[in-house]
Amino acid sequence: MIAIDAEVTGIEKVDYWYELFHRYGSRTLKQRFFMVAARGPEIVGFIIGEVRDWEFGSPPCGWVFGLSVKPAARLDGIATLMLDTICAGFARSGVKKVRTLLARDNGLVMSFFRSQGMVAAPVIALERDL
Repeated sequence: MIAIDAEVTGIEKVDYWYELFHRYGSRTLKQRFFMVAARGPEIVGFIIGEVRDWEFGSPPCGWVFGLSVKPAARLDGIATLMLDTICAGFARSGVKKVRTLLARDNGLVMSFFRSQGMVAAPVIALERDL
């Protein structure tokens, strides 16, 4: 996963990914999901998410906050399969919606999520420099 993320983003975030694996990889909570897609012994993609309750006034909903596929495997339906799988897990947890956040200038990721039926959510992200 570290290698896939570094290939896609150009940034190696070793500590970040180890922390996420320890937090989400153990599956101690049924509302956390950490899955990989493999072709034989090779990991070609991953997806991470969780059900969050009442953040920003929102009823419980599934959040996808990590999804990536090796560029050489992007036209094989892997991201769609992973998104469908995590959404099924969210549905089993009782939620009715899935959300994600992405950079507004990331056309590739935006196109993928739009092709999966995702539309703008009724929330707006705000930020300020510190």
